[in-house]
Amino acid sequence: MLYKTITKDDFRNMVEFLMESNEVIGPKWRDRDANGNKVYRFLKLNNFDELQMDYTRSYSSPKNFFLPFKEDLATYKLDEKDWEQHIQYTVHPRVIVGMRACDINALRKLDEVMVKSVYPNPYYFARRRNTMIIGLDHEPLDDCFCHSMNANVALSGFDLFLTDIGDKYFVAINSDTGFRIVNYCGGQEVEEEDQVKYKRAKQRIESKFETQVDVTIVPELMDLEFESPVWKKWGDKCLSCGSCAMVCPTCYCYGIEEEVDLTFTKATKRRTLYSCNLLDFAMVAGGHNFRPQPHVRLKYRYYHQFKGFVEAFNQSLCVGCNRCGVACLAGINPKDVIDDLIETEKL
Repeated sequence: MLYKTITKDDFRNMVEFLMESNEVIGPKWRDRDANGNKVYRFLKLNNFDELQMDYTRSYSSPKNFFLPFKEDLATYKLDEKDWEQHIQYTVHPRVIVGMRACDINALRKLDEVMVKSVYPNPYYFARRRNTMIIGLDHEPLDDCFCHSMNANVALSGFDLFLTDIGDKYFVAINSDTGFRIVNYCGGQEVEEEDQVKYKRAKQRIESKFETQVDVTIVPELMDLEFESPVWKKWGDKCLSCGSCAMVCPTCYCYGIEEEVDLTFTKATKRRTLYSCNLLDFAMVAGGHNFRPQPHVRLKYRYYHQFKGFVEAFNQSLCVGCNRCGVACLAGINPKDVIDDLIETEKL
């Protein structure tokens, strides 16, 4: 890893330079929630002033720029004798500015499935390959537990990663592209004073984590407490709305829809992000549903996050951002569910 510093004025110039030939995405203030807190979303930037580098947490993750909610996989022309398939896919260069460490680590987890698996996803891979990622350190919110999930520090998966040290940013460089951009836009060698400020900033961030979740025995708990009443307790509250999966930075379940035009001359095959909490997720042809109860679907969502993915990739799928807990209309929070399972095991 190489390190440089860049003044905030030069950083502004760098973003404006990138806007000339790339679609640049960043956190923008869009609204206020019921408590009056600002709501941020990652959206296309029209100018640098729209970029909110002091944002707290975006409502949904930047995952959707790699796995869109909906995308057309193919279109078809139909006639009485034959059919013809068309696949037209174009990816434009993109830059995402301001991603938190937990969201970068979430992408690295998705890479395990979408890029490194036996059947890689070419659509995801193309977007990933053509996207420059500029990460940003931040102080955690009260309910963040990414520290417990070892997702509060990003060591890879980005091009540049910034830490605010006052009048400049301390920049970790993790790619040739990042190195060239920083040097072109005024990057400076790290001085001893910069190192001191950087260490203080990292220590300050580390000291701000308030929420801790004991996840050391959670994979075992998923089996030991498979029939626990905890699932019924929280599952009875679940509205099966899928909000948790829609804001989660790592959920990747999907459904395939085939839409035929009323004229029967054309059709579209479309992939849609889905949620294992939805009523029809485990429904098969003939109408049988393998998971008809909300508490069973909730259990399997946690089982995948904290057990199944661990067995497959030796790491939890959850990064501790708690977006699901914030978005949940029923007030279901992963920390509370895990704490309940641990307490039940102690009885």
